Amino acid sequence: MAQLLNPTVKHLPNGLTIIAESIPIEAVNLNIWLNIGSALESDEINGMAHFLEHMIFKGTEKLPKGEFERLVEGKGAITNAATSQEYTHYYITTAPADFADLAPWQLELVFNPLFPDAEFQKERLVVLEEIRRSQDNPGRRLSSKVMETSFERLPYRRPVLGSLEVIESLSSQQMREFHQSWYQPSSVTAVVVGNLPQEQLIESVEKNVVNWTGSVLSPKQELEPELPFSEIVRSDSIDKALVQSRLVMMWRVPGLNDLKTGDILDVLAAILGQGKTSPLYRRLREQQRLVSQIGANNLTQMVQSSFYVSAQLEVENLNKVESAIIEEIQKIQEDGVSESELERIRTQVTNRYIFNSEKPGDRANLYGYYYCQMGDLTHALNYPDIIRTISREDIQKVARDYLNTSAYGIVSIRDI
Repeated sequence: MAQLLNPTVKHLPNGLTIIAESIPIEAVNLNIWLNIGSALESDEINGMAHFLEHMIFKGTEKLPKGEFERLVEGKGAITNAATSQEYTHYYITTAPADFADLAPWQLELVFNPLFPDAEFQKERLVVLEEIRRSQDNPGRRLSSKVMETSFERLPYRRPVLGSLEVIESLSSQQMREFHQSWYQPSSVTAVVVGNLPQEQLIESVEKNVVNWTGSVLSPKQELEPELPFSEIVRSDSIDKALVQSRLVMMWRVPGLNDLKTGDILDVLAAILGQGKTSPLYRRLREQQRLVSQIGANNLTQMVQSSFYVSAQLEVENLNKVESAIIEEIQKIQEDGVSESELERIRTQVTNRYIFNSEKPGDRANLYGYYYCQMGDLTHALNYPDIIRTISREDIQKVARDYLNTSAYGIVSIRDI
């Protein structure tokens, strides 16, 4: 895979990291990643990181409100942003000929926002409406229930958007202080990928951030993983807005601080419940017709991840499906997986890795995520090779160690 991905990492004296790669696709993507998300907020300001993401686009001293969007649209470029539990990132995709003109303004917005009080009040209403829409969305309500059940204490259980009460209480001065505390050079990874010489890609970013000194980054709250479930913890509710009932079973598992175990859990999830040849799909969807949808995933987070199996089904099948999922997990714990199943996943992972690394934005996201979270690209660059080192014995052991079939969280939301 070394020939497929070949980025250069440059560390600036002020602590900011630039990752650049030249690829022969007629676009350039600049992705600015910051080590700040909702998990680092206190309860009193939960939702601030996401609210701040909105306010970044309200202008600077050099760039009036709306001017950046006008410049971007005039060039046919694309810009957006996203906030998660442990990161925030802003990106722009341009034609190579326009990159040198637009990149400085993207950086200007992120690092020098004004947060005008009037705009703050207007955008507060937008965020409040986004929260209300999420509360009215059955899928988002399910996700909230799952996270609240998965974690009793860790801030992953809180919504990224925050609550209506907290957002209504925030002030623009609190946001200025939050930006000053967290948007510091040492917290930033700027990734730029596209069809320009690598030196030019780096220079377009470096010359606009090299004099940015910032201040001391606020210390992060030290979070400790929670203990595994010691019993079956159930959350049952009714949501008449659902077309079918939902079932989600979950286990607390190691996070990014234990990459090896996380990789094995990724493979285990793929074998157990991803694709039409997986045992959960074959048994519960194709053979027994007990579900309309089913899948397994390892939801990766820094301190602690959540391994879960989710299904969409008729309400009368809830107990049968729960029992069948446990039986399929027990089969892996007792008998392991076949070499053909493992090879299927190895091939799948390798091919998806290649397919998802073709566009500048894909690569920028890959590099930005791993460097922002891990401070290193080794894992990102070697993921297919790492997956090939995983053995059947590894998968069986991890299934035994972490998927306790007598202790787990389970959320069932009935449609009637």
